[in-house]
Amino acid sequence: MKHTEGGEALRRDKPPFRADHVGSLLRPPELLRAREEFAAGAISGEELRRVEDAAIREAVRMQEDLGLQSATDGEFRRASWHMDFIYQLGGIEQAEDNLKVSFRNERGVIEFTPAALKVSGRIHLKHTIFADAFRFLKEQVSTATPKLTIPSPSMVHYRGGRAAIDERVYPDLEEFWEDLGAAYADEIQALGELGCTYLQLDDTSLAYLNDPKQREHIAALGGDAEHQHEIYIRTINRALEGRPEGMTVTTHMCRGNFRSSWAAEGGYDFVAEALFNELEVDGFFLEYDDARSGGFEPLRFVPPGKMVVLGLVTTKRGELEDRDTLKRRIEEASRYVPIEQLCLSPQCGFSSTVEGNELTREQQAAKLRLVVETAEEVWG
Repeated sequence: MKHTEGGEALRRDKPPFRADHVGSLLRPPELLRAREEFAAGAISGEELRRVEDAAIREAVRMQEDLGLQSATDGEFRRASWHMDFIYQLGGIEQAEDNLKVSFRNERGVIEFTPAALKVSGRIHLKHTIFADAFRFLKEQVSTATPKLTIPSPSMVHYRGGRAAIDERVYPDLEEFWEDLGAAYADEIQALGELGCTYLQLDDTSLAYLNDPKQREHIAALGGDAEHQHEIYIRTINRALEGRPEGMTVTTHMCRGNFRSSWAAEGGYDFVAEALFNELEVDGFFLEYDDARSGGFEPLRFVPPGKMVVLGLVTTKRGELEDRDTLKRRIEEASRYVPIEQLCLSPQCGFSSTVEGNELTREQQAAKLRLVVETAEEVWG
């Protein structure tokens, strides 16, 4: 491990922080109960909102008490990390059919059946998505930087491909990409005007594409499996053109996170060179919690100035990682990218969907505390 005496030089006052986290948190029982009651018509939207507000206040306090420098609302107002956002884009609506996505864990396969989407009109931003949610979060923080997470533009396209986009609306897909990037650029500008200085684009597709089976799936949908990640990178960069001064944008890439299960495997090798050199974000949250994630060698493509947040602490199990092992893995990663460009976090959120992963809220807090304490030992 490289020494960090006089660690002030390695301490970061801007995101991503040495000890950081992805975003979603386990929903407390009272919030889950309120959601069920709202769905059954037993309580009003205003009553649900009060329960959400109280849960978010508690979650922010928890994050700040643990010493985290960033705080999210746990995504408590969402059922899904991405579809709650995507359905609010103009030109997109929910399809009649559900998708079938296979997730795996050590016990076997579980099926996830999210609602599908279809692009039925020109994509545009109708209103600032999650504006009220961010305003409320910003009011609750006292010491932490409020962090907003939204799905990357890639997620509008990845699962449905060309078939989900009405050819009468977009006979030329290049117009689709231009409109999608422009809608996101408008959203990012509007979020900046609300005071958002830390935005994260969650993008499973850029990690999934490292898996040969996922590339086969893309080819079966009629996509360009060998170059689709390059199209996604260009579209994200369009979205980031003209982003507000002072806003840090990161991206999080994992291989699926649903009820402690995963959907893809493989290291970041396939996308690494284009991803790290061309994607105009400030930092990369990378999943590195098990052998399925591959090695650190792809980090050799990370250029100076870009941050890498190592997701070494799993959110899929409650057992706590060994601190010395975490420090040793950080040292391994520092062979490929300087340690001053590294940070530490859990590998994903704890509750990408409302169901959450298979661990307790106490174990969740212990994991976050471990991230903070390990980062303090490594970076000062």
